Amino acid sequence: MNTLQAELRRLYHSDDSTGPNPNLEEPSMIAPDGCVRSMVLELARPADWTVLSTVWQGVQADLALPAPAIAVSGIDGYQLWFSLADPVSVAQAIPFLESLCRRYLSGVTPARIRILPTATHHARAVPALQADTGLWSAFIAPDLAAIFADEPWLNVRPSPEAQANVLSRLESIKPAAFQAAMKLLSPAVGTATALTTSFPQTSPNPKHFLLEVMNDPTIAMQLRIEAAKALLPYC
Repeated sequence: MNTLQAELRRLYHSDDSTGPNPNLEEPSMIAPDGCVRSMVLELARPADWTVLSTVWQGVQADLALPAPAIAVSGIDGYQLWFSLADPVSVAQAIPFLESLCRRYLSGVTPARIRILPTATHHARAVPALQADTGLWSAFIAPDLAAIFADEPWLNVRPSPEAQANVLSRLESIKPAAFQAAMKLLSPAVGTATALTTSFPQTSPNPKHFLLEVMNDPTIAMQLRIEAAKALLPYC
């Protein structure tokens, strides 16, 4: 197993490395039990990093999640690859990506957005030669993302070592962080109710609970900010 295969497996594979095809470079998007460790959000037709970057920045600044990998599809779009430390069901992964679209891409025509995996479709491997175009998909560094807007591809095969280096800087989303993000993406009252699984609730009243979270210095500042935002309907 080379360094690129090791990084792909660390971040995205759902199957055990000791199982069948241990040297397979293509991520096993859906495990036999129907769970996934990788989720992909694509914006295409045309590729627009200025728009998709709002998601890349938002999940870090607003939801306190690790940065997803950035990829060019080799065809006509940008992709964000999210890595989960522990698998979740496709039924959980899809609402997460849909919630990100509602929050950050509400002004984008739905036909330009694609989320994967679904029950019937997997994401194409990255990096890979795209038969449709004869060009390569690839993971790219954040500071280079904007330069691919007109040509979201590589003309030649990317170096496996360089691809591994890009992925080596990334972290998987831990279960608690994923659940917290899902709760923050929920409506205001849902946020208050859902946060109780992460923090002790001393009041059954959503407004009182949100006030407690907002004023608790032991809770992460970003979560306190989100609690303050969720309080707005009560004010």
